[in-house]
Amino acid sequence: MKKIITLIGLVLLTSCSKEKEFKTDASDYNKYLTDSNFENTSKYYRLWNGKIKSDSSQTLALGNVAKEYGRFFKTSGEITYLKRAERALKKALNEASIGKSGYLRALARNYIAQHRFQEALELAQRAREMGSGVYASQSLLFDLHMELGNYTTASKYLDSIQNNSNFGYLIRVAKWNDHIGDLQTAIRFMEKAKSKADSSKNPGLRLWAYTNLADFYGHDGRIDDAYQHYLMALELDPNNAYAKKGIAWIVFSHERNAKEALRIIEAVKKTNNSPDLDLFKAEIAEYLDNETLKINALQAFQAKTQNKAYGEMYNTHKVENYLGNGDMANKALNMANREVTNRPTPETYDLLAYSHLKSGNQAKALELMEAHVSGKTFEPMAQFHMAQIYKANGYLNKVEALKKELEEAAFELGPNMEKAIQDL
Repeated sequence: MKKIITLIGLVLLTSCSKEKEFKTDASDYNKYLTDSNFENTSKYYRLWNGKIKSDSSQTLALGNVAKEYGRFFKTSGEITYLKRAERALKKALNEASIGKSGYLRALARNYIAQHRFQEALELAQRAREMGSGVYASQSLLFDLHMELGNYTTASKYLDSIQNNSNFGYLIRVAKWNDHIGDLQTAIRFMEKAKSKADSSKNPGLRLWAYTNLADFYGHDGRIDDAYQHYLMALELDPNNAYAKKGIAWIVFSHERNAKEALRIIEAVKKTNNSPDLDLFKAEIAEYLDNETLKINALQAFQAKTQNKAYGEMYNTHKVENYLGNGDMANKALNMANREVTNRPTPETYDLLAYSHLKSGNQAKALELMEAHVSGKTFEPMAQFHMAQIYKANGYLNKVEALKKELEEAAFELGPNMEKAIQDL
């Protein structure tokens, strides 16, 4: 038995050593960082958009144009395209004589992207009541109840769509297992989903599987595997900003090569206007101790998210931004309360609890943390906030237990968090 344990230990040590030694190679991804040839149009878009007239009832054309707008949004980060997709779907829904449930689901997914979860839930329930596309509606309802923190209800919907040969079920059961903290099972299901996507030869499904599996591998410390899957995603879609950002995070957090990470992000920003890229840039600037760069990046984030079209999409980022500024604790508290109303999840309650701590109310922070966060999420940042709240309330034994977990989550938390963890 001792020999077996020793062998297992050697395998684990060798695996960990390989991950520490792993390095990215800029020649793998440089070709994806050149000026993008992205255009806010396509042959498919022109085909269907040409079928729409101001007085048209071409619902099929409207639905397809909305899909293209959604794709443009993912590629460019421009909120305008998401709002245009919303308008097209609303018009299609109003004019459709058949297939209304499909348009309801499409509009609900658009609202999910906009973080309008309560409105999306109403649409999903209407689609389910119509009785058409039941499996798709129940899958959507699982997604929504997960977003809203209604995990018991979400579990029931997951049971209702159980089908181990269905890609949609596999990715959702993977998400469920990740939620309950069983990352290894989540990875196994996501790997099955990847196999399904590969055999289908559907680029959209493959892209989704590769990027999500890359995220899971990163959480599990399998940095090489994560890197390879981001590259696989870029091979399918050279403009995929999410995969490029994933590689930049590996370069930044795993390799501590902040300048190279910044180069990647600057390249992505040339064709993608998403505000979260500015936050990433600010995080890199903090590591480089470049205060001017950090301030400029945060100001860019604030300027973009003042656009009312973003609605509730960046509430949590705004809270974190306010909390990083000592004299904005009250603004953080107000925004955190608003976000809990929008989506009462353990993660939003975590931000609310932490906002109370930063506002000087450690007792209220502890009450919220114990009631709504502890044992309900395994997100490293929530664990870090929990440790700080326990420390403020004198529960030092609980702090030490969390500190060990946080040290193991160094890759996810990033290099800027190292000192804060050590100071717990």
